[in-house]
Amino acid sequence: MPSTSYLIAVLAIVFAITLALRALPFAVLGRLRGSAVVQKLSVSMPVGILAILAVTALHGTMAKDAHGAWYALLATAVTVAVHLAFGRRTILSVGIGTGLYVVLLNTL
Repeated sequence: MPSTSYLIAVLAIVFAITLALRALPFAVLGRLRGSAVVQKLSVSMPVGILAILAVTALHGTMAKDAHGAWYALLATAVTVAVHLAFGRRTILSVGIGTGLYVVLLNTL
């Protein structure tokens, strides 16, 4: 077993590297905020990331269970409807869609 001082040193190094990697993008973004590229990415990236996550999740569900596929499509439709109806609140829409999907899978 490594000594306590060795473990503390490793944890300090890991902490410093993690903090630097998480803080660096925000430090650079402050200087680039007025850039047209950053403004375009701020609009398109969240949609793209959510689309990739949705396709990945739905593909896994549809490949395994036919009933689960219909439940996933219904939950996706509800998620989109709630998102558009309630002012594009992502946490609310994803929460309701996920909750509906879990209820459908466990009750029907």
